[in-house]
Amino acid sequence: MVFYLFVGLITFQRITELVIARRNEAWMKRQGALEFGQGHYPAMVAIHTAFFLFLIAEVNLFDKHLSEYWPVLLTLFLFTQGMRIWALASLGRFWNTKIIILPGAQVVKRGPYKIIKHPNYLIVAIEILVIPLMFNAYITMALFTLLNIMILSIRIPAEEKALRELTKYETTFTHQGRFLPNLLKKCDN
Repeated sequence: MVFYLFVGLITFQRITELVIARRNEAWMKRQGALEFGQGHYPAMVAIHTAFFLFLIAEVNLFDKHLSEYWPVLLTLFLFTQGMRIWALASLGRFWNTKIIILPGAQVVKRGPYKIIKHPNYLIVAIEILVIPLMFNAYITMALFTLLNIMILSIRIPAEEKALRELTKYETTFTHQGRFLPNLLKKCDN
């Protein structure tokens, strides 16, 4: 019962995010934004959808239960949700599940984006580890961690290339690492 409630809440969150993303997409395209990465986007959607289907299947087929470490894992999950909201709110109308770039727009460098370039991708990577671990679904965790690494190895370069071509991305993010803060260089602003 706890498992289905948990998965149901996450599913509701993801559907809500898709509604917001579609609204943001429509607004950005009315402003003249361009879309990139259409070729890999269906694979990304398939991976994120399959993650939940595999998680449900693994938990049911192998009779998995809540981990004895669930309090720690739930705390980490809740922390990622706070970070997720912070990252999405920092981007505001520029946040999307697709790569949609408004030519000449000022690059967002607030919130977690002051520290790293891709906080939302880091958060998703942590979620792909933590959610299955909460229910001892090790196969789902391993498989989708690898699939996420594969899709991000395509998506991030495509996103950064589009941002470099249409914005001042390169000069805005001279001191941030992709996923970890660059502790050796001073962050601007």
